[in-house]
Amino acid sequence: MDAGEVRHWNADVNGVSIHVAERGPEDGPAVLLIHGFPELWLSWRHQMAALAARGFRALAPDLRGYGDSSVPSDPAAYTIFHIVGDIVALLDHLQVFVVGHDWGAQVAWHLCLFRPDRVRAAAVLGIPYYARQAHPIMEVFAAFGDGFYINQFQEPGRAEAAFAQYDVATVLKKFYSIEIDELTAPPGVEIIDFLEASPSPLPWLSEEELGQYAEKFRKSGFTGPLNYYRMWETNWRLLAPWNEAKITVPVKFIAGDKDIGVQSFGVEKYIKSGEFKSTVPDLEVAVIEGHHFLQQEQAERVNSEIISYLVRFTSQEASS
Repeated sequence: MDAGEVRHWNADVNGVSIHVAERGPEDGPAVLLIHGFPELWLSWRHQMAALAARGFRALAPDLRGYGDSSVPSDPAAYTIFHIVGDIVALLDHLQVFVVGHDWGAQVAWHLCLFRPDRVRAAAVLGIPYYARQAHPIMEVFAAFGDGFYINQFQEPGRAEAAFAQYDVATVLKKFYSIEIDELTAPPGVEIIDFLEASPSPLPWLSEEELGQYAEKFRKSGFTGPLNYYRMWETNWRLLAPWNEAKITVPVKFIAGDKDIGVQSFGVEKYIKSGEFKSTVPDLEVAVIEGHHFLQQEQAERVNSEIISYLVRFTSQEASS
């Protein structure tokens, strides 16, 4: 099947405009692809082509604060309720498959948590689900010190000022080049100064593609994306009704064996333990070769993992 061209449209939802890139037949099973930090819909370009070629309707929005979507100025406009609310409004009356990476993984998990009726199954990359606990989350992060990237991102304007010392493409490449174990800078050093950009083009990202990302971030800036992190404590408070809640949607979790998100903070042990499956009972786990930006670095393998999982559900429905 011809995958067709990428179509672009904007939807006015929840007081903001959300840009959506779409590929594949409009009557195909819908797959919502949710990007992370610092990314755009473009990070799903390989998956969109593969899904469309298999007859799926691939929909990849720029989340609020990113790319060609609205960039609200108030940090309070970036709670998990706002972000998931945008996604639910986009879906209209569809029931979809959902795929998320990095911050998009958090959005996907919480979409499954809040509205399991809207999700047929999910594939989540890089960030596992942790049930909300009674202990304040920022107290946990505080233990990592001021050099920890999430702690540096909390103060409005601090990270933006540090990022501004570099051109936008360099800022992005510093994040895309990450291969260290922990995102923690030495005392007195900003995380963006600590990170090193690869001196040569990344094997999974052409200079032209990097330029496409940079063009959008020059326009929208980094404050919107950073505000997601500034809502950690607010989100923890808002999620009190879901304390220790489980995910009931079927999920395939895909992680890179060299991903800092897997190698740090006991995440690998959690993934391999029974604790993860106890909070996501209908869970499959695939750990494959690769780093954090897995859907771009290992596009064909990730495509295979996602599509082989999703077609089980479409095949079941076709035979029933």
